[in-house]
Amino acid sequence: MGVDLGDLVEREEIDFADLNDEEIAIDAMNTLYQFLSIIRQRDGTPLKDSSGNITSHLSGLFYRNINLLEHNIRPVFVFDGEMPELKEKETSKRRKKREEAREEWKRLKEEGKVDEAYSKATQSSKLTGDMIEEAKKLLDAMGLPYIQAPSEGEAQAAFMTTEEAPGKIYAVGSQDWDCLLFGADRMVKNLTTRKTRKTSGGGKKEISTERIELQDVLEQLEITREKLVWMGVLMGTDFNPDGIKGIGPKTALKLVKEYEDFDELLEDEKVEWESDKDPYRIRDFFLNPPVVEEGYSFGEPDEEKIKEILVDEHDFSEDRVESGLEDLEKALESRQSGLGSFV
Repeated sequence: MGVDLGDLVEREEIDFADLNDEEIAIDAMNTLYQFLSIIRQRDGTPLKDSSGNITSHLSGLFYRNINLLEHNIRPVFVFDGEMPELKEKETSKRRKKREEAREEWKRLKEEGKVDEAYSKATQSSKLTGDMIEEAKKLLDAMGLPYIQAPSEGEAQAAFMTTEEAPGKIYAVGSQDWDCLLFGADRMVKNLTTRKTRKTSGGGKKEISTERIELQDVLEQLEITREKLVWMGVLMGTDFNPDGIKGIGPKTALKLVKEYEDFDELLEDEKVEWESDKDPYRIRDFFLNPPVVEEGYSFGEPDEEKIKEILVDEHDFSEDRVESGLEDLEKALESRQSGLGSFV
């Protein structure tokens, strides 16, 4: 999931109340993978309809978005566009790992090792083009906007938080630190995840929503955003996942502080570049990614369309969907009565 700055960066734990009346650009692919990973039966089997189609992503989108709206948080989803050539190798590697995890999950499930099977199942999630289109249909029906990025959704979402974007948005909702390298003013972690997570020992761990400000990160580390990108190049990103052997967050930070020129940094004896990807291309992609200046608007939910998608097409419980729609209606009524029109 890109560069990991967790050991170096202080994170502010927040409540949903701290995000009241804010619009959040959510990395759609990242979030859909979350739903496919965690919304499963005890043995790791994803939710499915009577035709065998996986529905975990739709369940997550419907119920988690209602939860956000109930807290007066307005999500704007951003979908990936064309995959950068820089990322193709890493994507192939991830696909192979998912396939291996899927085979291991099947074996463990047959052996009755439920907890181990569930762990492997969460690593085997596959997001298809049909699932993405289904997600967009459901968002449309719920009146929630989405943006189609020209390339990396993370980069588009990050751009939407900056002053250059039309209608500056509050933050990026993502688990991926790369959005800071792309220049997001602010990111919110664990926005759409469960608030508890299973541990390897069978227990549960509390998960807090966290807010990270780019300016605070740069001040804590005493570097510029460009040098933050340099750190990513050294440590490893989605475009060069292995990074430089022996260089972790602390060493990377020390190195980028020693140099004012990227050429000189790459000539340091500790920087043995073995990736077949050009480090300059990686740096430049983070600093100037393809984005679009596109507006968006919220609409009114279409309850009949929502029921058609969830109940008629995918066998969701009509009672549960009706209950969810009542919660959605109450959330929107509360906003309109207190803060003006949702639209």
